[in-house]
Amino acid sequence: MTTAAFGAQTRAATVGDYFALLKPRVMSLVVFTGLAGIVVAPGHVHPMVAFAALLCIALGAGASGALNMAYDSDIDGLMTRTATRPIPLGRISREEALSFGWWIAAASVAMMDLFVNELAAALLAFTILFYVGIYTLWLKRRTPQNIVIGGLAGALPPAIGWAAVTGGLSAAPLILVAITFFWTPPHFWALALYRSDDYARAGIPMMPVVNGKAHTRRQIFVYSLLLLPLGLAPALIGLGGPLYAAAALAFGGWLVADAILVLRERDEIREPAARKLFGISILYLFALFATLIAERLIGIAPLHIGAWM
Repeated sequence: MTTAAFGAQTRAATVGDYFALLKPRVMSLVVFTGLAGIVVAPGHVHPMVAFAALLCIALGAGASGALNMAYDSDIDGLMTRTATRPIPLGRISREEALSFGWWIAAASVAMMDLFVNELAAALLAFTILFYVGIYTLWLKRRTPQNIVIGGLAGALPPAIGWAAVTGGLSAAPLILVAITFFWTPPHFWALALYRSDDYARAGIPMMPVVNGKAHTRRQIFVYSLLLLPLGLAPALIGLGGPLYAAAALAFGGWLVADAILVLRERDEIREPAARKLFGISILYLFALFATLIAERLIGIAPLHIGAWM
């Protein structure tokens, strides 16, 4: 057990400590995929409504992060990767983080309902409750499928952004949700491969800990293969254009190629291929959603106008 797990509060909490509770790096990716949903949705939305939607998505994601840190504070102190978070270091108490998180969560949903629309607010509320209640409090400590099922929460922002513009949903935003959903397992299992000792020490049943690294590598390869055609789907239904199709094919192929390297990995101590795949997976998701946004902003027409919008 690390010293940080029993860290005494040595100074008053700063703004930076509370900002760290929001998991800003995770929040930025969530906001970016939510922005894609807003930009590619049909119709027009006032810029202030779009800004309000993005702000609420950001606050909802931050609240989820804070609540996750609060409920997981007992195991965060046991893992090298999370031992320097504000609660294990004793800079913020678990109770303060819980209050902070729930207040922001409630405010984000209320603001979404007031300034955007009811469907977007309902989806945001579901996302927060699913991440905290289903993933953090139930799945994470009970099943190696925690990331697979729990990934739904992180996958929903494109649908929230779409709903903010249209007031409804269709198959198109759900395909964007599916891309992020199927991206989550290879992304986090790559991390789990080279952080398996951390997870084992904390008693978290991640795939490499429960089923072994060889099984995890095979699962990463399978999900990466599934992502290749799924990533191309937006171009096939009229959501993406030729630039998107090229990006999805190139980055999807790159992801599969590196998943093959992970599958063949023999260095189970350093796991260099898994570390590389973790970084590439972030680039993959960013590239796909950035290309969708760029095409819409510069006016590149979709390859096909489908009836999925």
